[in-house]
Amino acid sequence: MKLSFNHLVRPLLLASALLTGCGSAVVNPVTGQAERSVMSEQDEITQGAQAHKEVLQEYGVVKDARVQTYVNNLGQRLAKLSHRNQLQWHFTVLDSPEINAFALPGGYVYVTRGIMAYLQSEAELAGVMGHEIGHVTARHGAQRATRQQDAGLGVLAATVLGAVLESQGVAGAGRLASDVSQTAAAGFIASYGRDQELQADTLGAEYLARSAYNPRNMIHVIAALKDQERFAADQARAAGRTVSTGNNWLASHPSNDQRLQQITELADQYRGDYVDEGRSRYLKVISGLAFGESAEQGVTRGQHFYHPGLGIALTAPVGWKIQNDATQLALVSAAGDAALMVRVAPKQAGRTHDEVIRNLIKPSQGNAERLTLNGLQATRFVGSRANAQGQAQSVDATLVSGPDQTIYVLIPAAKNATALRNANVALAQARSSFRPLSASERAAAKPWVVQTAPFPRGGFAQLAKTSPVPNAQAQLRLINGYYGSGAPTVGSLVKVIE
Repeated sequence: MKLSFNHLVRPLLLASALLTGCGSAVVNPVTGQAERSVMSEQDEITQGAQAHKEVLQEYGVVKDARVQTYVNNLGQRLAKLSHRNQLQWHFTVLDSPEINAFALPGGYVYVTRGIMAYLQSEAELAGVMGHEIGHVTARHGAQRATRQQDAGLGVLAATVLGAVLESQGVAGAGRLASDVSQTAAAGFIASYGRDQELQADTLGAEYLARSAYNPRNMIHVIAALKDQERFAADQARAAGRTVSTGNNWLASHPSNDQRLQQITELADQYRGDYVDEGRSRYLKVISGLAFGESAEQGVTRGQHFYHPGLGIALTAPVGWKIQNDATQLALVSAAGDAALMVRVAPKQAGRTHDEVIRNLIKPSQGNAERLTLNGLQATRFVGSRANAQGQAQSVDATLVSGPDQTIYVLIPAAKNATALRNANVALAQARSSFRPLSASERAAAKPWVVQTAPFPRGGFAQLAKTSPVPNAQAQLRLINGYYGSGAPTVGSLVKVIE
């Protein structure tokens, strides 16, 4: 959670400044065929570079030069053997627990540290990256931009917003309030066609083979991530929650039994002597990588949220869940129909509560009440403001001055008036829990990390006894590729979470 109000606004504004033309004929580097396109190669490079800045600002990067260098070197080796080796390629590990990978036009490829925790070898990581390189080499982003032209969307909106929202799994896992309309539009913009996905699979397998990795590693990746989805579904059912499609690579890159069969048939076409899968190298690199939320994003421990960097803490009401993403924090009701949204007021909005209310909320009328929340100065404003259509819209916002004079804005949100009314007591409880981080809470906010250890005779049950994560045995089976059944040999190196 970086807690900003900037969520995808800048790309939208940037996109509005771009005009789509009628397009021109461009030769596709993969097929060798001419196709009409609104984006030249230079357009891809320019717009990819602009969007790259947005992605880094929204997500942040893993601050481990060793990890970044390893992933970049692997990506460069694959890209050098691709159909567009003349591009200046960029490979970045994003500081996100989401299980994901995506690409932007012009040679920008991203993998999250979240997906790296679930892969078993260098070759599997190469499979993920080869697929994304394939989207770029086949100009899928440019093709998508061209298709969107008739819908009145700018080139950047069609490619950059598609890729950025694609990186969030499109569905957004329960986004509320104003995010809903953006998410619905993103579902159309972000989805690659089935033919494009199959082509990216084909190219990924080809790039693996060219790099002397067995293309069957792409099958291993799909199987591992399908296990992750099964784990998430099992946990949701056990807790009585609706099973979500989630934010992951399979959610944004549609997969089904037919496609998995096609990948298997594709991989079976390759024969050759392949290099070491790179498991030992890979495990060494990811050792120490944060698992789940990082210190920079804040961590969830049970019903509590701790953010060491910002020095704040909140507690979700019983039955509610904490949704912490790259741009905001939300304490969400069990039914998913109400939430307390927490964000940081931008510096330009003002240095006092009154200035922020005036410049950010822009009310037409209302009353402000001075409060104290756990020793912090606060102001609750209840009133109304004019929406974009000029209609009166009710406003209920609590401003809190946290450590370092950062002003936080706490806003209740609900799907309808009934849901808001039913959640009033819990929302007040959540709001009242906003507090400075105590010394004991700071100690509890230590992030979990991936480490390696020899597999013991007691199996995953023995490893789970010292692991801090919930459902530790299932989690350990999952990250080691044994969620369904089986076990590694005693003494072999496996991943653990500490």
